[in-house]
Amino acid sequence: MALDVLDALDSARTQWYHITTIVIAGMGFFTDAYDLFCISTVSKLLGRLYYYDPSTGKPGKLPHTVNNAVVGVALVGTLTGQLVFGWLGDKLGRKKVYGVTLIIMVFCAICSGLSFGSSTQSVIGTLCFFRFWLGFGIGGDYPLSATIMSEYANKKTRGTFIAAVFAMQGVGIVFAGLVSLILSKIFLDSCEKVGTFQEEHLFSTQPQGDYLWRIVLMIGAVPALLTYYWRMKMPETGRYTAIIEGNAQQAAADMGRVLDLEIQAQHDKLSQFKAANSYPLLSKEFLRRHGVHLIGTTTTWFLLDIAFYSQNLTQKDIFPAMGLIKKDVEMNALREVFETSRAMFVIALLGTFPGYWFTVFFIEKMGRFMIQLIGFFMMSAFMLIIGVKYDYLKLHGSLFAVLYGLTFFFANFGPNSTTFVLPAELFPTRVRSTCHALSAAAGKAGAIVGAFGVQNYTLDGNQDKIRKAMIFMAFTNILGFFFTFCVVETKGRSLEEISGEDGGGNNTQGSTGVVGMTQITTGTHREYSM
Repeated sequence: MALDVLDALDSARTQWYHITTIVIAGMGFFTDAYDLFCISTVSKLLGRLYYYDPSTGKPGKLPHTVNNAVVGVALVGTLTGQLVFGWLGDKLGRKKVYGVTLIIMVFCAICSGLSFGSSTQSVIGTLCFFRFWLGFGIGGDYPLSATIMSEYANKKTRGTFIAAVFAMQGVGIVFAGLVSLILSKIFLDSCEKVGTFQEEHLFSTQPQGDYLWRIVLMIGAVPALLTYYWRMKMPETGRYTAIIEGNAQQAAADMGRVLDLEIQAQHDKLSQFKAANSYPLLSKEFLRRHGVHLIGTTTTWFLLDIAFYSQNLTQKDIFPAMGLIKKDVEMNALREVFETSRAMFVIALLGTFPGYWFTVFFIEKMGRFMIQLIGFFMMSAFMLIIGVKYDYLKLHGSLFAVLYGLTFFFANFGPNSTTFVLPAELFPTRVRSTCHALSAAAGKAGAIVGAFGVQNYTLDGNQDKIRKAMIFMAFTNILGFFFTFCVVETKGRSLEEISGEDGGGNNTQGSTGVVGMTQITTGTHREYSM
């Protein structure tokens, strides 16, 4: 049992609307990554600006609790936003709430940079307030972007398209380092030109540093703002309109317009389709069909993000051990931002960024399952080597940097990408956004463990603690390797076939049945291929 509109989507050749959807959804993820990770480039600067005590003769540092709040509050907001907007995406429609997330992100990115107050506590408090709501908007982008892309894509390249949307996260991370690098260099050259750095302490750089971190945070609003109009122009996905709203005629018209086809509405078949798939999320039937899959998607994302966010948020503390940057007492505040941003940019460009696009190119050849297994295994292996041989690697900075970069590469050519793709494919249409949100929220719970646990443990730069943290993250990754066996391969199959919505039963055995093509009326019979 299949609907013409769904078969048309599954069999359509790659067209311009696929590309525009990737760009529109991808720019959201570009913004998400920039906003979440740019704080790593300026968090030490905030300590120098607002927690400097001249009597110590040392650079100021954020207290552990304050650092955790500044870095981690956006993750808490993201988790909350994922759950709220994921549920709303199934109840109100993907498109109706898609624009709201963008508005929140733009507004709060600007306000984060305008954080105000007459005291250190009020400035930091305001910053944390707006970064929570920034994270709330970012959270909504996860389930909505993944679900929209999966429901628009054809079955032959669906994984590639979803992975391409997520790969924009890699571009955002690179851009976060690049923007901080360029701006800090501009301020640095300007100050050195007028001789501002005759003294090395914070008070000589405070005016420039205060401008720097605010501009870095506010720039995150720009890419989101540029795509708002196009996000609002997108039609609702045909799957939501037909299967959840029950409007086969509107679904056929919307998808026929973007596919440049005439598609039959099939009201009678739609009634049969909905009747066969009426079980809710909290039901024994859902548990029987998809309970193991939901365990798999939530646990693997949770375990992956413990390591992934710990890596990204603590790299500023690991760079000195690699010899990539000097110790903070050896340079002024702007110089520290410049060197931290440069190291972050290099690691992201050579390790993080390629991993995302390897997934894009190979996901339909190797499959999601195999890429995730390999990624978890290789991450675990490299982190274990770093942890066990940490003292040796400190003396060989180049080798340390290569091994560290490889952990990022296999995170992204691995579970960081596939944990985003799989929840958008495994679950039925009426709960797809909610299930993706639950999986993503589990991931952000892992990120919070990384931000408030692992990062706090290594914040003082203690070498023994960093070594133990790497071994701990190797352990979480090997657990992710084993929990991957709770999910099934999804490549080459329609969403309805994967979820069992086509009447073929569930997919717990990873079957690869074939959905028969129904006729699409275009004046003459037409077949569709890539």
